[in-house]
Amino acid sequence: MGIRKLQTNTSGILDIEGHQIELPVIEGSEGEKGLDIGRLRANTGYVCVDPGFVNTASCLSQITYLDGEKGVLHYRGHPIEDLAENANFLEVSFLLIYGEMPNPTELKQFQNDIAQNSKTTQFISSIGKALPKDTHPMGILSSLMVALSADKPELVKQDLSADERNLAVHHIMAQIKNLTAMCYRVNKGLDFVPSDPGADYVEDFYTMTFKGTEHESLSPVVKDALNTLLILHADHEQNCSTSSVRLVGSSKANPYASIASGINALWGPLHGGANQAVIEMLEQMHADGGGYKKFVEKAKDKNDPFRLMGFGHRVYKNFDPRAQIIKKACDKVLNQLGITDPLLDLAKGLEKEALSDPYFIERKLYPNVDFYSGIIYKALNIPNQMFTAMFALGRLPGWLAQWKEMLEDPKMKIGRPRQIYQGKSLPSEEE
Repeated sequence: MGIRKLQTNTSGILDIEGHQIELPVIEGSEGEKGLDIGRLRANTGYVCVDPGFVNTASCLSQITYLDGEKGVLHYRGHPIEDLAENANFLEVSFLLIYGEMPNPTELKQFQNDIAQNSKTTQFISSIGKALPKDTHPMGILSSLMVALSADKPELVKQDLSADERNLAVHHIMAQIKNLTAMCYRVNKGLDFVPSDPGADYVEDFYTMTFKGTEHESLSPVVKDALNTLLILHADHEQNCSTSSVRLVGSSKANPYASIASGINALWGPLHGGANQAVIEMLEQMHADGGGYKKFVEKAKDKNDPFRLMGFGHRVYKNFDPRAQIIKKACDKVLNQLGITDPLLDLAKGLEKEALSDPYFIERKLYPNVDFYSGIIYKALNIPNQMFTAMFALGRLPGWLAQWKEMLEDPKMKIGRPRQIYQGKSLPSEEE
């Protein structure tokens, strides 16, 4: 069995048991190459086995490009560094969902469309108020996202028009900040704060979350840090939660059910819970006496199961470009707020130690975006278990963009992976 390229460089030949099948080569705009195996089973009876789909491109997309070896991340052709420096979250959301940066008129209309959908109904509020205080924020967020479908019954159908897809985008973009704020206030036993349709998106979220508490004052540096965090998390190609949104959406499930599937996937500790794990690791170090160097040595011991959370990345094999951006925001927040917190002191020491230790340098185990985002959320007095809900707030435009792109693809098919059965078999007639 083998694969060789044809001289045309447009396809490859797969030899299986003396039979040959031509596999078209698909090349991406940044030089990525893939083999189209769409006819593999039909022509050979074989399927590909790829646990975790780490070598499988499930779709063709124009939304996000990343190169893990070079530490590159682009949204619609725009480097993440430029967007974080020069755009706000709604501008980036528009870019992801509609393909281009908005002009002033388009941005204003987008803001107005979201504002017109910003009121949370009594029905949704009553569900939130009925939930126990100790309900996990992701459980609250998922439940309320599905419940939103009752507010827009016209969107709960098999085929949505372009206008209906846009309505879903505007409604969910408006409501996600309300629901995320409600998660915090449910856990704190606080009354809900209504959205202000005329307020800036990030300011509105912050007010709905912290109004009436000692943290209700929003400084410019904190607002900028939140805006940057949301932008950095807005999309990240075909990760677990995004793939879940696409898979569920491919069944023509309604947009609320599709987005809720992304929330539930993000809830997993191997995906969206990494920044929470960073703080929990720091708490463990503090409880042990604050000697982070001991834990650095434990991490370097191959026989010790301990792992430093927030270092290295599944996709980025060099550095996480988002981490370099958010580190600057993290330093600004900590310097302006003048916070004295033993966990944050531990984080600074751990960062310095890891960045100067040959073990981490040689293996390119640099602090990633989860390391710094967890520190910022901790500095802003956001509870640990709220971290993943904050991640969902930022990731929403990416989920919506991917869902919309999939539905608008004329070649869309319902997702249906294959398997290789290895269970018990019935005895053959010869036996």
